Amino acid sequence: MATIHPEARTSVHPAVLVEDDVVTSATGRRWLAATRLATGFIFLWAFLDKTFGLHYSTGAAVAEGDPSLAWINGGAPSQGFMQFGTVGPLKDTFASTASVATDWLFMLCLLGVGVAVMLGIGLRISAVAGSVLMALMWAAEWPLLQGSTNPLVDYHVIYALVLIVCATLFAGDTWGLGRRWARLPLVQRFRWLR
Repeated sequence: MATIHPEARTSVHPAVLVEDDVVTSATGRRWLAATRLATGFIFLWAFLDKTFGLHYSTGAAVAEGDPSLAWINGGAPSQGFMQFGTVGPLKDTFASTASVATDWLFMLCLLGVGVAVMLGIGLRISAVAGSVLMALMWAAEWPLLQGSTNPLVDYHVIYALVLIVCATLFAGDTWGLGRRWARLPLVQRFRWLR
């Protein structure tokens, strides 16, 4: 006879799988939510720092406090890195594709992933978009070169894995809007929006 975990609850909406159905520990759900919020804030903070030039990682002129690096002041959040900061066999590819369009794509991805993950909505799309961004950034920094801290698993890989875990375990349901989002007719019709 199968036993049911004491903290396990069944979904109020049986047609909609929720976090309680897959993560049976309330403590586990809270830690997963904290991890989701922290990861979402990483993406959102990067967007805010690059948009407003908050001088944490907004380029080489951080020490001088140069506000011109801010995106709202005409700064180019992806172009400088893609042209001068990339290494490895894809260096020329990244440099040749750097443009205003890559700035917009990069910034929209940071904003979209950050907001969606913090709100706990659209985690599947966020996991895909964020993982693609992390894979591209991993390739641009090419940690396989000697001298990197870890040639295979660096923070880009970890962030992508956390996004995937949050999406697969419905981490937006705890301390987020995931349950409400899942009940929307559009989301029920197109499950990939979950």
